[in-house]
Amino acid sequence: MMTVAKRNILLYFRDKSALFFSLLAVIILVALYGTFLGNLISDSLPDFPAKKWLLLSWIFAGILAVTSVTTTLGAFGTLVEDRSTEAVLDFYASPIKRSSLFGGYVMSSIFVGLIMCLLVLLTANAVFFFSGDEMLTILQLLKVIGVISLSVISSSSMILLLVSFFKTVKAFAAASTVIGTLLGFLAGIYIPIGNLPAYLQTIIKFFPTSHSAALFRQILMEQPMKETFAQAPVSAKQEFLQDMGVFYEINGSLTSPMFSVLYLTGVAVLFSILAVVLLKRKRS
Repeated sequence: MMTVAKRNILLYFRDKSALFFSLLAVIILVALYGTFLGNLISDSLPDFPAKKWLLLSWIFAGILAVTSVTTTLGAFGTLVEDRSTEAVLDFYASPIKRSSLFGGYVMSSIFVGLIMCLLVLLTANAVFFFSGDEMLTILQLLKVIGVISLSVISSSSMILLLVSFFKTVKAFAAASTVIGTLLGFLAGIYIPIGNLPAYLQTIIKFFPTSHSAALFRQILMEQPMKETFAQAPVSAKQEFLQDMGVFYEINGSLTSPMFSVLYLTGVAVLFSILAVVLLKRKRS
């Protein structure tokens, strides 16, 4: 299993095009915020203390959520390519167990997702430092790493089920482009959820990546929110948190961090089971 995972990781980082396209959604997100989207969101909000720091934290939380999905998706491209070239048949003929083989694909996907998200986290901390804002504390970093792990595992389970339907690299590449493009909208990252129609808000509230983004926001925005809302009414703070997708309102009550954690854990378990069942049926 470890040998297969190592081979897949090396192939992923050697393939510059695969690496680029797995980060395409992140590049687009950064470009949009850097050109006009960041100013658009900033202008739509009143001036308040630590506004720039707060919005910067919100943006990086969204980037982390997107990265956890797109990089695991890109890493699974090796599985699709092996099927397309029938290289997977050589593995079947070898002594390696099929469970170990697919376990290697999953491990490599999780590893790639973790590494790329950690790079984004380090970048965010560096940006905070050079912007004159407070860097994340050790405790906050540990919390973010925990959420990264959960988000990557959850994303990997969903993508494992998805890639089981693809047999050609072209079809997978087309699907990856569509997913990367829609991801920012479905997770309420391009535009704050409070600015969207009710039906889109409902979709976002139940989209797993949205809960990853919410958890990242709760940690990254913790310090700037204390400064921003130190003198503000509780109602103003609650409205802001809902509009920016830091917490979601479901059935009249706000979601808690534990709800999002359990939701992502349930998604990971459910999609893993579905993927295993589907792969077993295809082998038979």
